[in-house]
Amino acid sequence: MSASSNTSRSKSSSLKSRLDKITAHMAPVPPSTFTEAVVPLAPEDPLFGLMAAYRKDTFEKKVDLGIGAYRDNNAKPWVLPVVKKADDIISKDPDLNHEYLPIAGLPQFTSASQKLVLGADSPAIKEGRVTSLQTISGTGACHLGGLFLSKFYSPSKTVYLSNPTWANHNQIMSNVHLKTAQYPYFSASTRGLDFDGMISALSDAPSGSIILLHACAHNPTGVDPTKEQWKQIAAVMRERNLFPFFDTAYQGFASGDLAKDAWSIRYFVEQGFELLIAQSYAKNFGLYGERAGCFHFVAGPSASAQEATKRIGSQLAILQRSEISNPPAYGARIASLVLNDKDLFALWEENLREMSGRIIDMRKALQSKLEELKTPGTWNHITEQIGMFSFTGLTEKQVLKIRADAHVYMTKNGRISMAGLNTNNVDYVAQAIDKVVRETS
Repeated sequence: MSASSNTSRSKSSSLKSRLDKITAHMAPVPPSTFTEAVVPLAPEDPLFGLMAAYRKDTFEKKVDLGIGAYRDNNAKPWVLPVVKKADDIISKDPDLNHEYLPIAGLPQFTSASQKLVLGADSPAIKEGRVTSLQTISGTGACHLGGLFLSKFYSPSKTVYLSNPTWANHNQIMSNVHLKTAQYPYFSASTRGLDFDGMISALSDAPSGSIILLHACAHNPTGVDPTKEQWKQIAAVMRERNLFPFFDTAYQGFASGDLAKDAWSIRYFVEQGFELLIAQSYAKNFGLYGERAGCFHFVAGPSASAQEATKRIGSQLAILQRSEISNPPAYGARIASLVLNDKDLFALWEENLREMSGRIIDMRKALQSKLEELKTPGTWNHITEQIGMFSFTGLTEKQVLKIRADAHVYMTKNGRISMAGLNTNNVDYVAQAIDKVVRETS
C-alpha cells in the first residue's frame, strides 16, 4: 500500500472521529428567534376568505357575488369562443415549442397590446415613444410600474390611490417602497363619483406626485368619470405636474366598445402626458389563470423622447429579469393570435359585447326588481355604474346578515360582482336585499 493511501485513510478516520464526538455532544437546535419572534401571522386575504366560506356552504340556493370573474347565465366559468378557436389553432401548429420568450415578452403580443390600448394610429407609437413589456397580468404590470417608479422617479415617492381602490394596489405599492396617499372618489350619499373631492385632493397634491387612475369600470365601485370630467382631471394634473399611472383591467369588457373604454388613456396621451399603463387580459379574454398582461411606458413628445424611451426600456428589462426573467407564453400566444387576426378580432368583439351585455341586463333586472318590491332607498345607481362591480350601498351589518340569512356572499363593503347574477338567482338576491334593508333600516 502506498504512503499516500495510508495518509488518506488516516485523515478520513480522524475526520470521522471528530464528527462522532460532535454528534455525541450535540444539543437540540434552539428555536429560531427570526421565525419565532420576527415573522407574524399575516391576515387572510378577505376576498379569498370569502370564496372559501362560499365553497364550504352547503345551502342549495347560495349565491356568490364576491368572485371577480365572469360567469355565464348558469353561474359557470365561460371560455370565450374566440379563445377556443385560437387554442385549437395553436395546438395544431407544427412549429409550437416551449422555449423561453424574450425578457420583454412575445413581440407580436406587446406590439398589438400597444395598438389596442393607444389606438392603431397613435402618434406615440409611430414616433417610437412607447416601450412595452409582457407581464404577469395587470398585477404584474402594476408591480413593474411601481418598482420602476420607486427606483427611477425622483420628483416623488408617493402614489395617490382612489378611496376606495382595488385592495391589492396598496399592497403592491407599499411592497416596492412607495408611500401611498388617497384622493376621494366614491360618494356614499350619491353612490356616484365624488368629483369635487377628487379635484380638490389633486389640486392639493404636491407637485410631481404619482396618481393611479382606473381607466374604466372602476374597481370596486363601478363609477367612472364622464369625458368632460376626465378633461378636468387632466387639466388639474397638468397644472400640478402630476404623473399619471393608468390601470386598465376592463377594456372592452366594461361597455363592449374597446375604443370607448380606452378613451381616458388616449386623451391623456393626446394631451402630451408622460405616463405608465398596466394592462390586463384576464377579464376581456377570460384568461384569468394564464396571467397575460402588458406594461407600457409612454413618453411625452419631444426631440429626445425616442432615445429616452430606449433607455427606459433597457432598465425595465433589467427589473423584469430580476423578478420573473421571462414571462409565460400561453396566454400571450392566445391574445396575440386574436389581436393580430382580423376575423378572430371581430369574433372577440362579439364575445365582449355578449359579456358586457349580459352584465348590463343583470343591472337592469336587479334595479327593476328592487323598485318593484319598493325596497327602501334609491337604486338607480345600479344601472348608472358600469363594469363587473357595483357598490350596493349595503352596510357591513347588512352584508353579514344577508350572508347568514340568505347565503348571499359579497364583500363587507357592499360590493357585488354583477357577473354573479343571472336569470335564475336575480329575483332571489333582490328579495334578500329587500328583506335585509327593511329589517335593519
